Amino acid sequence: MKNKKQSNPITRRSFLLSSTLAAGAFTLVPRKVLGGKGYVSPGDKINIGFIGTGKQAGGLFEQFANLPDVQITACCDVDSQKLNKFKKQAELFYAAKAGIRKYNGCIEYEKYEDLISRTDIDAVIIVTPDHWHAIPAIAAMKAGKDVFCEKPMAHTIEEGRAMVEATRKYNRVFQTGSMQRSWWPFRHACELVRNNYLGEIKKILVNVGDPAIECKLKGKPTPGYLNWDRWLGPAQLRSYNPILSPPITAQGWPMWREYREYGGGILSDWGAHMFDTAQWGLGMDNTGPVKLTPPADRKAVRGLKFIYQNGVEMFHEDFKRDWAVRFIGSEGTLDVSRTFLESKPENIVYKRIGDNDTKLYRSTNHYEDWTQAIRNRTKPICDVEIGHRSASVCNLANIAYRLGRSLDWDPEKEEFKNDPEANKLRSKEYREPYTL
Repeated sequence: MKNKKQSNPITRRSFLLSSTLAAGAFTLVPRKVLGGKGYVSPGDKINIGFIGTGKQAGGLFEQFANLPDVQITACCDVDSQKLNKFKKQAELFYAAKAGIRKYNGCIEYEKYEDLISRTDIDAVIIVTPDHWHAIPAIAAMKAGKDVFCEKPMAHTIEEGRAMVEATRKYNRVFQTGSMQRSWWPFRHACELVRNNYLGEIKKILVNVGDPAIECKLKGKPTPGYLNWDRWLGPAQLRSYNPILSPPITAQGWPMWREYREYGGGILSDWGAHMFDTAQWGLGMDNTGPVKLTPPADRKAVRGLKFIYQNGVEMFHEDFKRDWAVRFIGSEGTLDVSRTFLESKPENIVYKRIGDNDTKLYRSTNHYEDWTQAIRNRTKPICDVEIGHRSASVCNLANIAYRLGRSLDWDPEKEEFKNDPEANKLRSKEYREPYTL
């Protein structure tokens, strides 16, 4: 979706320049690690394995490989073509980095179980479809690995809670890939909200995509390079379709994410970013809404209302500004997205957070924040509980749209009040032998 021309973009050169410099800016600058300043010996590196090597993994490879204390030593996928491409990417990168002709230190696996059984791997990055997040994440933590898991963190509410419990039980460091938490505009927006620069928050609008739908795609012949049964994993058996797992030559993003069997719709895909920002701004990282009311029209894909315990109302609503969040307070409004940060009155967004104001966790590199947390054995900026709660908002929204009625939610017990049908949808039916 292209952005329309905005009225008052944050373009004051002095403010933007000074703010981005103070925040470490948006870009990540690779460090030289082969000797000299910043050199890290091989024995001090964090050895990482990738579980999932598709389109998103390619970008994450660049982010992690350029960290001086990381070595990517293994990769896993059920699609042999994507797996081979990722392995080649790693080999070319490390050969060039070392100034050698050939490198062969990234081992391929089809099954994640074989990858996590290696005692020399310290951590894993999970870049699978959503329905395959929880099982390998929990298994990896049980095997003593720290975890970086793409967003939305969990496919169901019960999976998310199980991931939190495993993180705490095995004393692991878990980072959710909601990287907007490490981007200055989102932190600045949330600090303005937290410190009452908008006055009392009355309402929040979140514009993201449609809720999940049932998968009714027609079956196609399964390509020889793909282990389709393994791709389905815990999902129920169905025939292959390239929309779900496209070939390596396909353009765009794979659209398994539209279907509730494998994802949570674009509502979850982008909601894990934008609802996450709303929760951050509200200070609701450890809880969630208490009531959800869907629109009267059962076919509607916008209009869901969330109510929080403090009375703030949040709406899944298209306010014609691309995927974004709008905070509405008694003293003004603030819009934030990946392309704009604006307010009415416009001077609000240029406010600097004072020395005595509330400061939020400051990270300028979401990936390095995780590796530093691994070394320090601390919680990263988007710890598993935060990832779970943000994913839960998306899960709750999908349940409300699906059932088409108001739901009362207890965020402490994580259950619906007096609604067995809704409570059943907190989980899903697993196909044997793929269970939590």
